[in-house]
Amino acid sequence: MAAGGDHGGPDSYRSPLASRYTLGLPITDEQIQEMKSNLDNIDFKMAAEEEKHLRHDVMAHVHTFGYCCPKAAGIIHLGATSCYVGDNTDLIILRNAFDLILPKLARVISRLACFAKEHANLPTLGFTHFQPAQLTTVGKRCCLWIQDLCMDLHNWKRVRDDLRFRGVKGTTGTQASFLQLFEGDHQKVEQLDKMVTEKAGFKRAFIITGQTYTRKVDIEVLSVLAGLGASVHKICTDIRLLANLKEMEEPFEKQQIGSSAMPYKRNPMRSERCCSLAHHLMTLVMDPLQTASVQWFERTLDDINSLCQHHFLKEISQK
Repeated sequence: MAAGGDHGGPDSYRSPLASRYTLGLPITDEQIQEMKSNLDNIDFKMAAEEEKHLRHDVMAHVHTFGYCCPKAAGIIHLGATSCYVGDNTDLIILRNAFDLILPKLARVISRLACFAKEHANLPTLGFTHFQPAQLTTVGKRCCLWIQDLCMDLHNWKRVRDDLRFRGVKGTTGTQASFLQLFEGDHQKVEQLDKMVTEKAGFKRAFIITGQTYTRKVDIEVLSVLAGLGASVHKICTDIRLLANLKEMEEPFEKQQIGSSAMPYKRNPMRSERCCSLAHHLMTLVMDPLQTASVQWFERTLDDINSLCQHHFLKEISQK
């Protein structure tokens, strides 16, 4: 149900039920302990068979987990909806992914800054339209790259800081099922929402949701990813062009062979790979735009195959 990290391990699995237990619902300590002891006891083959029968991924896993936890079977999904499981998990994965990428991006900027300082006074020919222009320096040109990456870092921090948890919102965002559980005690429902949000490691949850968190979040996430892709593509294209001019080359290892037919070649293959991957990143932003635009009323399943919701998040969770 959740990704790794300080707020994505076993506590994230049991936080909703533990919170409800704390708030006085008829959930026993024995049921909680039974689920704790079976967190990693997942029969994926059984879950796959259940999904074939039920045609519902979340309920397939609820039934499978219930088989391992017969005493707790009746409370495993108590008051929840599929998006309580899926959307909150996706937001945890996104948050953890940001926390992986941000320090790495900062490290790249720091190393480029050292390179720029080292070559601040090394003259080189500047190009406009890739035609000879006026002199610049290698360090100053590198600062163009650094500036773009600093803008990316700022945007990534902003989106990371703006991430909010979906929390405990029910099937249409009204918290109706939880109000029923707590016999109309709205204060307890709000307390549950706050407790689950904090246990997942978020400072804030959305005040308003439909069944899902707003898919505008996915637009923001993939937009900053595409922006970083554009910066990387520009930097590595410059390096590829400079490699042709023999002004800058990638490392060439002692046993490295440049080409099967021309072993002497010094192909800028690292930069080429970066450009190829960056090109893919830059194409991703159209998908969440389309997805967000067709989320009718409280929710539709037009997001079921969205890049951010499945392919992109799956790739992140496997890193």
